[in-house]
Amino acid sequence: MLFDEPVPRLTAVPPGPPADSLPPSHPTVPPSRAPESVSIASVLAPAVFRHPQSDREIRLNQHVVGYALKRARRRSIGFVVGTDGLSVNAPKWLGVQDIESALHEKAAWILRKLQEQQERAQRALAAKVDWRDGTSIPFLGETVIVVLDARAGLTEQGTVLNTDAQSLPGVPRLTLHVGLPHTATPAQIRDTVQSWLQRQARRVFEERCAHFAPQLGVRIKRMSLSSAQTRWGSASADGSIRLNWRLIHFAMSSIDYVVAHELAHLREMNHSPRFWDVVRSVLPDFEQARGSLKDGLVPLLD
Repeated sequence: MLFDEPVPRLTAVPPGPPADSLPPSHPTVPPSRAPESVSIASVLAPAVFRHPQSDREIRLNQHVVGYALKRARRRSIGFVVGTDGLSVNAPKWLGVQDIESALHEKAAWILRKLQEQQERAQRALAAKVDWRDGTSIPFLGETVIVVLDARAGLTEQGTVLNTDAQSLPGVPRLTLHVGLPHTATPAQIRDTVQSWLQRQARRVFEERCAHFAPQLGVRIKRMSLSSAQTRWGSASADGSIRLNWRLIHFAMSSIDYVVAHELAHLREMNHSPRFWDVVRSVLPDFEQARGSLKDGLVPLLD
């Protein structure tokens, strides 16, 4: 089954009761509710958040929010805050005043999510890898410096990971020597490093599966790597598990949590209290690793 901790995504919807015309998982806000007083001016500096397809604007506290308004045959208002900003889906019969009342009611939530999107976009920009000699990538929770070194091409895999035990505090101790000349293109560097990361992911995952499977009393039929964009892992009733190779960027505690999570599904194909007891039996402090995984940002390798 799908692992319930998704890779961080840039979409969100507000809490609220579902409308009859929407799936229960899509929160909505009834248009008839009166707006409440909110004050987050002390938290966020005045800002402008404008959707590229915005056709209306509203001032929420000190902030100007341009939103895309879409009319549809529905019974309630739905809000979506995504990478582009705020979209509002409203019934065709609902007046603008009622829409703005609902927006004011959810002002705190909307502004918080817009700010989170802005911060996530900035973090994503910072996480984008510039594929060149001397670039850095996260590996098992540490920083690895990529060094173009044609001599490394003489090795079987064309890459050599060196460790400097004498490195100064705050200075990366790991260097990955890649068997490419300094004239190599960014695509060549990316493909070589990514292949190395995937090999390391398979090696580490197999070791951790072999560690946890006997403790949990399960047998793995097959372990394969995944490149999923929205899931860290999945498990099937036939004993097969899939683990996202990008986990290799995170510390071992995070990897152990995902591995234990998926192996626990081979005993409990659900997320019942019994399932979490199984996870806790091998990882008593799994909540901390789970939180680190949620807060982490996967490097943009493409």
